[in-house]
Amino acid sequence: MEGPKTLLEAIQYFSDRENCRQFMIAGRWADGIVRCPMCGSDKVIYMEKSGLYNCRTKHPRQKFSLKVGTVFEDSPIGLDKWLPAMWLLSNSRNGISSYELSRSLGVTQKSAWFMLHRIRLAMKEESKLTMGGRWQNPVEVDETFIGGKAKNKHLSKRKQLEPKTIVMGMLDRESRQIRAKVIPDVTRTTLQNEILNNIGFNAHVYTDGNTGYDRLSEFKNFTHKTVNHINEYVNGRVHTQGIENFWSLLKRGLNGTYVAVEPFHLDAYVDEQVFRFNTRHKHNDATRFAKVLSQVAGKRLTYKEVTGKVGQTAF
Repeated sequence: MEGPKTLLEAIQYFSDRENCRQFMIAGRWADGIVRCPMCGSDKVIYMEKSGLYNCRTKHPRQKFSLKVGTVFEDSPIGLDKWLPAMWLLSNSRNGISSYELSRSLGVTQKSAWFMLHRIRLAMKEESKLTMGGRWQNPVEVDETFIGGKAKNKHLSKRKQLEPKTIVMGMLDRESRQIRAKVIPDVTRTTLQNEILNNIGFNAHVYTDGNTGYDRLSEFKNFTHKTVNHINEYVNGRVHTQGIENFWSLLKRGLNGTYVAVEPFHLDAYVDEQVFRFNTRHKHNDATRFAKVLSQVAGKRLTYKEVTGKVGQTAF
């Protein structure tokens, strides 16, 4: 469906409830037919005054809104704020902080923070296809460490070593697609298992000289080549400059926009940057926003989950 092309148009467009409704329908159902999230029936009636739908099939919770069954479920915040928030996060190169979103939308900082985490969940993509193998594409593999800098610590704590969070990434040069996730350690078992799970047969794998990648060519007939960063950064086609470019983008957002990110949440911030990186060539602002909207269904994130309080009991 034809929609806004710029942020200004998006704010004006989604200020109308009917526009929000029609855009949500087009984003969730390709055929434009609303279906009950409880039973899947398309025999539903729209109640204009309340903005709800009523399923004709008899079952619990016959009445539902378009938020039900999406990352927006159980949120008192209207779509007129949710959709511009989604536009901002999907199209801001370095992300947007909860404080900035709070001021822009007129919601509390706590609500804005929770909204951003829900949108990041919608951005997360799970691909079942392997990278690089079919066309023998070069795949760059590297890892980086995320954590506080010594210069930002108090003088008395600068010599104390604190564990950093490890993020591993893989970049397919031909498709220009990247995959990245938090990993527990940089042992050979962990690094090579991730490669075996994500990269196909006969791929050309390029890494740095980390010993964790040793003997990689013994698996799946990989062509494995390394570049020793002590002596050089590029050796013909063998380099990891592409994935390192992604690390710089990721750290720019983490250090400049979000400032303090708990390791518990880091995977979500990585997913956010991966989404923008993978859509930077084939999408513009409008289609990138539409892609996120098409991924909101079937995902749910509660406040207890995002704060790590699931399973805790009150005393």
